[in-house]
Amino acid sequence: MSEYSPFSQPVSKSQLDLLERLSNAVAVSGDEREVRAIVLEEIQPFADEVRVDALGNVLAVRHAQEENPLRVMLAAHMDEVGFILVEEEEGGWYRFEVVGGIDPRVLVGKPVLVGKEHLPGVIGTRPIHLTTPDERKNALTVEQLRIDLGNENGKKVKTGERAGFATRFRQAGPSLVGKALDDRLGVAALIELIKNPPPNVELQAAFTVQEEIGLRGAGVAAYAFNPDVAIAVDATPANDLPAWDGEENTRYNTRLGGGPAIYVADAATLSDPRLIRHLIRTAEEMGIPYQIRQPGGGGTDAGAIHKQREGIPVVSVSVPVRYAHTPALQARLLDWENTLSLLYHGLERLSPQLFSEDR
Repeated sequence: MSEYSPFSQPVSKSQLDLLERLSNAVAVSGDEREVRAIVLEEIQPFADEVRVDALGNVLAVRHAQEENPLRVMLAAHMDEVGFILVEEEEGGWYRFEVVGGIDPRVLVGKPVLVGKEHLPGVIGTRPIHLTTPDERKNALTVEQLRIDLGNENGKKVKTGERAGFATRFRQAGPSLVGKALDDRLGVAALIELIKNPPPNVELQAAFTVQEEIGLRGAGVAAYAFNPDVAIAVDATPANDLPAWDGEENTRYNTRLGGGPAIYVADAATLSDPRLIRHLIRTAEEMGIPYQIRQPGGGGTDAGAIHKQREGIPVVSVSVPVRYAHTPALQARLLDWENTLSLLYHGLERLSPQLFSEDR
């Protein structure tokens, strides 16, 4: 092992271009086809095995260059939060429901892309001029909102079709801004690891579906792979904004610029202590910035993976993002670069002896 890795250098333009394509693709839970197509295009020249399972997960394998390797599953979800059309109304308006966790307060006036043709629409409601003071005291509900496609485009879609935010990816200084960076940052990372895997492990990459509505694809993928160990690669909300009352915010769970976030516990998983120690030791010895994602709510695909078969040791590693599950997320380029480096070196240093340690 050496300090060199394929991720020793800053992220390249081609890697950023890939992340941009992934972020701009619309893949609301249950209709992940656009991201799946990009994943397959990128990994098929490199993977030793590739298949799409019954739920739509992409399952890819890169064989080790050593005998009797650990089988290590890495999971990143392809789906994003969004909307599903539930009822057509006159004039190209559609009632809709949210898919995944979205705060209705962020929706009014937001442009969306609807259906396979990415038809432009906008989430509309009555303007402030036409509401009463009493109405303005209460937050709008999804039932009060509509997706407006206009008469012509409204006839081109049907109930049951998905809609996603229309935000376009961009780089803003040290930051990356775009929709669905949860979890296109993870998807892009897995693609890069399939292209440049560490030689000592059998890399089982699961690009999963339906994470945002209950970690559904990951459980199926883990059962199929039956790995020795698994790592969920995701994005986690950074609680690093100033406190609302102007005082210092002392309740950070993660911060932008602090490096990859290693999970100890969340609402769905207690991470394997041996894997936590291994990643911390790797980061400190390699000089990779890292942070501990403070225990609390939320969850990743690890929550479904660790309960498969006889149990699978898991840990999650996430890129911190602000404004998760909104039309525009923000991440730091350096955090993504350091996440790629930690994953590579963590895998490169992984050995079966780790699991002979006491938990």
